[in-house]
Amino acid sequence: MINTKSKIYIAGHNGLVGSAILRKLKDKGYKRLIYVDKKKLDLTKKKEVYNFLKKHKPDFIFIAAAKVGGIYYNEKNKAEFLLDNLLIQVNLIHSAYLCGIKNLIFLGSSCVYPRLCKQPIKESYLMNGPLEKTNEAYAVAKIAGIKMCQSYNEQYKTNYKCLMPTNTFGPNDNYNKLTSHFLPALIRKAHLIRINKKNDLTLWGNGTARREVIYVDDLADACVFFMKKKTKHTLINIGTSEELTIKKIAKLILKSLSIKLEIKFDGNKNFDGVKSKVLDVSLAKSYGWKPKIDIEKGVQLTYKDLKDKIKNNEI
Repeated sequence: MINTKSKIYIAGHNGLVGSAILRKLKDKGYKRLIYVDKKKLDLTKKKEVYNFLKKHKPDFIFIAAAKVGGIYYNEKNKAEFLLDNLLIQVNLIHSAYLCGIKNLIFLGSSCVYPRLCKQPIKESYLMNGPLEKTNEAYAVAKIAGIKMCQSYNEQYKTNYKCLMPTNTFGPNDNYNKLTSHFLPALIRKAHLIRINKKNDLTLWGNGTARREVIYVDDLADACVFFMKKKTKHTLINIGTSEELTIKKIAKLILKSLSIKLEIKFDGNKNFDGVKSKVLDVSLAKSYGWKPKIDIEKGVQLTYKDLKDKIKNNEI
């Protein structure tokens, strides 16, 4: 039984999701938390990972470490996305098994589901059709992680769960306009427009693609909830079930930042990806979990994080 006295290792604690999980665990009174900088532990090196887990023997592992990025960055770096993510998750999952660690949560992504599957997306739709090409390499790696957890559970009687979050944003996000996901990139664009006193915002695509987003603290809450919850299912979607167009999200961001300007779209840079994607989160809700933070509040908190990072010369 996992409790506040359990030893918990957070892989990827400096990232968007990992840092939120670490904050959540600390807030809930967990004291025996294990985390290490990637300069001291290379998760792509099998021997290093095995020796680390053998030494520390955590009771539970969160696998939030991954190579991530937006559509453009995914498209241009397919080999690295596939290789790095496969190595990280294979090393962690297999080493956990070898060290007798029976409990972990593997963080995936909603991009594992087919490009044209029925909406909202149920967990059972996994591998029922072709993937979205713009992030196929990342998706294939994450599917391999899911299948690895499922296979180890069946063969070795482990308790490895896979949470599939929708598009996640929040403090400690990547705000680079070329390598980030769309929402933090939009927040930074809006900030630059505010300080440079421009009167229009130009976005890639046509703004009609629809997306579901979740604030990272809600995802962290789901991670801690399902760490303690006994479930019959390995794969569980985590989201809000609320789907908005990119144009609507852009308007919400501008409203949250008290910016009034015209939104324009550059159809020549068509990186919209999947036209519509919203997760069916009825399974997560059936276990008693639900999100709490709306997008406007999340945007305000994320913008504060961006301004703090700029002030401290971190970006």
